[in-house]
Amino acid sequence: MTANQTHNRLLTGYQYVNRFPYLRWINWTLGILVHLFTYLSFRLLHRGETYQVQLKQTIEQLRTSPLKQELEEKYSNQYAKKLAYFNEDATATKKQRLINRQVDDALTLKAKTQLAHKENQPISYQDFYEKKLTEPLFLCLTFIPGLLLYSFYFLYHQPFLRFVFERLFSTVFVIIGVIVVVFTILYFSPTDAAANILGEAATIEQRIAFNEQYGLNEPYWVQLSEQLKGLLTFDLGYSFTGNAPILNDIQNRFPVTLTVAFSSLLLAVAIAVPVGMISAAKVNSFWDYSFMFIALIGLSIPSFWQGLIFILTFSIKGNLLPSSYDPGNWLSLIMPVIVLGTGLAASIARMTRSSLLEVMHEDYMMTAKAKGLNSRQIFLTHGLRNAWIPILTVIGLQFGVMLGGAAVTEKVFNIKGLGSYIVDKQFIPDIPAILAGVVYIAIAISLVNLLVDLLYAVLNPRIRSQLKND
Repeated sequence: MTANQTHNRLLTGYQYVNRFPYLRWINWTLGILVHLFTYLSFRLLHRGETYQVQLKQTIEQLRTSPLKQELEEKYSNQYAKKLAYFNEDATATKKQRLINRQVDDALTLKAKTQLAHKENQPISYQDFYEKKLTEPLFLCLTFIPGLLLYSFYFLYHQPFLRFVFERLFSTVFVIIGVIVVVFTILYFSPTDAAANILGEAATIEQRIAFNEQYGLNEPYWVQLSEQLKGLLTFDLGYSFTGNAPILNDIQNRFPVTLTVAFSSLLLAVAIAVPVGMISAAKVNSFWDYSFMFIALIGLSIPSFWQGLIFILTFSIKGNLLPSSYDPGNWLSLIMPVIVLGTGLAASIARMTRSSLLEVMHEDYMMTAKAKGLNSRQIFLTHGLRNAWIPILTVIGLQFGVMLGGAAVTEKVFNIKGLGSYIVDKQFIPDIPAILAGVVYIAIAISLVNLLVDLLYAVLNPRIRSQLKND
């Protein structure tokens, strides 16, 4: 990247930031030292060139010109006609005051008009600062105090970088909001963590000692600030039960949850998209009714009941597959993946069908047909590509939920994943462990939604154009 390209990108980023009030506030907050240095330089170099100074000088020149006398006569005659029309009287002092005010307004307007058409207009601070952003010496002198500011400009110079940055930035506030809400619910819940962990036989002194050890006797705001501090610094603390590091528990359980969720997603997409396409291509046919009826059954079946039926059929009676998850046996993943992917496949199939039927009668589909393209090309190239947006929405939302851990499926098949981990800790309640699990789910869903939004722009050129125009 050349120096000129860097300067142009910083300037482009600053010009975009300066269009929005909230971004201007961030701009001044991040670059207070840079702006202070630049403004002092601006005042020293252009002391007599400010707009207000030149406006005042122009007004004074007009006051000594014949224009002032012409305006006084004009407004005096207008005022006299007005008084005569309404048959009113006015003192000379009042009349002169009104005429002077009208003359001043007219001279000010005339001076502004002259300055607007002047070739060498007075430079403003914004113009001065934009010029400095293109000077290598200025950037070198202000690089250290302006590192965050220039990084901010660089992120906002390009639509996709700006889009990703704003999504990640909003994710931070979503996570903080989730922490506050979940912690507040747990704090005011009637469940006593000390009694549940130590047992009913524990003495009052033991419960008090437990609460002091984990800070449960502190006020609400103190506990909340400690939780926020720990989670924002990636110090998740220790679980109430076993005093185990929470981060290690999540790291140990995350791989199996990711494996089951991703495998279920691949299975669902591989089955549901072709099924939805066939139903849309042969609408109101036997195949359409059959596939949608099966999809409706898939949506209606509770996952825990389906899991128990699978265990009874394929494990107990058939002795074909393991009834519970075994990390060393990949066959133990087959039934959980099918159970978890059934509802997802049904949702994707129905959404694929409805989206394709919606775009089949659009103008561009008629145009493609008029050009002589065959039905398969029209259906796959023009129809499916434009129908992907709602399908991706369903896939993204469901996959984010699955990454959070499908607690029911994990419990049925004895999978030590994040879903079952959060459920187990909820009954204690183990506040640090629950908060860590909930924050993980919030991060997973936010990142999946970000990926889906980026795929929107890749698949739909209209969204790319809108991003660039914005």
